[in-house]
Amino acid sequence: MQNPSELYRFETDTDPRDLRASVLLVSLGGFVDAGQTQRLLTEHVLESLDHTVVASFDVDQLLDYRGRRPAMTFDRDRWSGYADPSLVLHRVVDADGVPFLVLAGPEPDYQWERVIEAVRQLVVHLGVTLTVSVHGIPMAVPHTRPIGMTPHATDPRLIGAHDPVFGTVQVPASITALLQLRLGEAGHDALGYAVHVPHYLAQSEYADAALTGLNAVIAATGLAIPTEGLAAAAGLNRAEIAQEIAGSEEVAQVVEALERQYDSFIQGRQRPSLLATDVSELPTADEIGAEFEQFLRTQAEDDED
Repeated sequence: MQNPSELYRFETDTDPRDLRASVLLVSLGGFVDAGQTQRLLTEHVLESLDHTVVASFDVDQLLDYRGRRPAMTFDRDRWSGYADPSLVLHRVVDADGVPFLVLAGPEPDYQWERVIEAVRQLVVHLGVTLTVSVHGIPMAVPHTRPIGMTPHATDPRLIGAHDPVFGTVQVPASITALLQLRLGEAGHDALGYAVHVPHYLAQSEYADAALTGLNAVIAATGLAIPTEGLAAAAGLNRAEIAQEIAGSEEVAQVVEALERQYDSFIQGRQRPSLLATDVSELPTADEIGAEFEQFLRTQAEDDED
């Protein structure tokens, strides 16, 4: 492996020891981000709080430009602009003056292990104790019910008790997932949230999913990140969705079917048995034994007759 430290450079003369922060939020895109959850969350954080770029990666070594061509602007008779891709490390200061880091940019196409080792070096140099990520995944759930999440971490203590939706599955890799795995192997704490986005909204902006993810980040890190702007966007988003569904009987039927399926699933998870509505309705061992003895006596009496 080539030297990972040659992949990035600090964009400031400040001593790295003065740039230290305990939390790193990773936003590296990926092949799945339903509802544009990660993008909306990251943009909100950077728009809401003061931040500076402290380091940048050499994207020329990492991106397949022909695989996802950056946009250029043509103005009448000349090229006037280029959407220069960048992968940068921001130092952000929350509402209470506490610094944290945000690594944002396109997911690298090449040299994943080298990039991950470079990020691990930055984690060590800058004193990061918790790396966090959020993205959206499409699920067969309705937007009219509470938004669920699948937490995942390098250590169970980071997520506490929870009721998993998934068992053991294999999925295509992302650099963010591999980063969490490698950080855990190196003894670092890393935590992620996969926010459940209604599949019929997966290609749209779904601000409620971003807001749910942001609240999870705040709860896990204690950072004072404003939520008002994202909450307002989510409210407008809900109104737009309601209007679109009201205009389509077919879509409304799909949502109603998902609501019934969701409610049945939740009800089933809350019951100790699908045949019991409450624990108090389940018979005790003594009651079961008495019923069984009574059944045997009845059978014996029938045989005598």
